[in-house]
Amino acid sequence: MRPLVQPVRDPAPMLEKALQEWGGHGDLWIFGYGSLIWKPDFDYAERRPARVHGWHRALKMWSRINRGTPERPGLVFGLLSGGCCQGMVFRIPQASGREVLTRLWQREMVTAVYDPRWLTCHTTHGPVTALAFTLSRSSPSHTGTLSEEEYRRIFDGACGIYGTTLDYAERTLEELRRMNIRDRHLERLLRLVRGKG
Repeated sequence: MRPLVQPVRDPAPMLEKALQEWGGHGDLWIFGYGSLIWKPDFDYAERRPARVHGWHRALKMWSRINRGTPERPGLVFGLLSGGCCQGMVFRIPQASGREVLTRLWQREMVTAVYDPRWLTCHTTHGPVTALAFTLSRSSPSHTGTLSEEEYRRIFDGACGIYGTTLDYAERTLEELRRMNIRDRHLERLLRLVRGKG
C-alpha cells in the first residue's frame, strides 16, 4: 500500500547506513521514548530504563498518517536536541537484529522524517549505544512552538490510521508512569486539554 504522504527522502539508504553502522557483530539496542515503550512490535531479550543526555522527548512532530491526516495533522513525539530524556532501551539478539531493524524502518521511517542516530544511553547496568529516532528542528515535520489553543484543537480531533493524538499521548504518559518516569511537560499538556491546566 502506498503511503498517503510521500517520503521527504528515500528511507532505503538510511536503513543500509544504520545496518552498516551497527555492523551485526553484537546485539542491537534500540532506544524508545514514545510509542516504542508501550508497543515495540518486536521481540527483545531485555529491556532497561535508560537516560539520554542532550536530547528530550517533545510532542512537536506533525503526523499526517499514524495520528492525523494531511488535511488535519496530528502529533507524535520526536527526540529533539537539548535537555535529557528518560525512556527504555531494548536489546535485540544479534541473530534477529537485521530483521527487527528492517521492520522498525517500515513503522518509523515511512516518510523518512526522523534522523536515526546512535546515542549513548545510561542504564543502571552501565551505558549502551542504542539507535534512536531523532527529529531536526529544520524538518518540515517539526511543529515549532504551538499555542495552548493549537494543542487543544489537535487533541480534540486529530485522528489517523492508528487512532487519535490524544490516545497516543495518554497511552505514552500511562506507560511512563508505570515505569516510574516523570514527564512534567506531557502531564501539563494533558491537564490543559482536560480543562485542568
